[in-house]
Amino acid sequence: MAHESRRVILSVENVEKKFAHVHAVKNLSLKIWEGESVALLGPNGAGKTTLLEMIEGLQKPDSGEIFIDGLTYAKDEKKIRQLMGLAFQETRFPEKIKVGEALELFSAFYGASHTRIKEILSLISLTEKKDAYVNNLSGGQRQRLALGIGIIQKPKIILLDEPSTGLDPHARREIWHIMADLKKQGSTLLLTTHYMEEVEKLCERIIILFKGKILADGPLEQIVDDYASHEIIEFKLKRSFSQVLKNLKTLKRISFLDFNKGTKTGILHVHDAAQILPDFLKKVGRENLESFAARPLTLDDIFIKMTGRQIDA
Repeated sequence: MAHESRRVILSVENVEKKFAHVHAVKNLSLKIWEGESVALLGPNGAGKTTLLEMIEGLQKPDSGEIFIDGLTYAKDEKKIRQLMGLAFQETRFPEKIKVGEALELFSAFYGASHTRIKEILSLISLTEKKDAYVNNLSGGQRQRLALGIGIIQKPKIILLDEPSTGLDPHARREIWHIMADLKKQGSTLLLTTHYMEEVEKLCERIIILFKGKILADGPLEQIVDDYASHEIIEFKLKRSFSQVLKNLKTLKRISFLDFNKGTKTGILHVHDAAQILPDFLKKVGRENLESFAARPLTLDDIFIKMTGRQIDA
């Protein structure tokens, strides 16, 4: 995405954060431009939550600066709260409150109009549930309401921390539809998620965080294109043989090998599965092979190769 004509809406500059035994964020810098939709990815412990909490103003960096549309929490916290919308994995509501009442309560904090409440109800497809008690909503409906509350002040940047985790596929897609609408309206989105499909549908830029540092930062197409020639061979052994793994490491045209001794399953990143399969079968030995399959590389595979871990590990 070209940035020449856009403002920087979020700037993280040389930020550090340490806890008792953890160096959570290490001299990290990044910029997000107005109108971008960015996925922040990383396994548990990568520093994502700490970074988000500093951006949200819940944690203070040990060093470095964070600017929201040029403003800092030290001088302009009230203005930043107007600029930023938040949506979390789980939001708790007061008991015995109705959908419309919840929106009216939060709209009062920001001076939002009654017209804005109607707009939000329409956007999150809860107009017909305006007088329903929140406790009687489904999980997906409650999450849509939480998202509506998070954007009631028309924020310039919206932070979404795993907003569709735990939802069934239909409810998840309803959340995606709302976020896609927000994108069309020009909102800036910073999203954390464990769903690669969510990233592919909603985000044009990816930042991969690992051990407090940025491993990759770029457009989705660029990161995928860097691995476009790769394919995957997945396999399962009848028994775990150290010699088999040694043999596989001698294969030509492989770029990554991962093997789980507990499940006796492995994956190979290869440049041409059809060409390498005969040698693969010879190295493994058909008598040792329970199953195998070749398939195209996915974004999840790229993440595992970069970090050595699953996205939700």
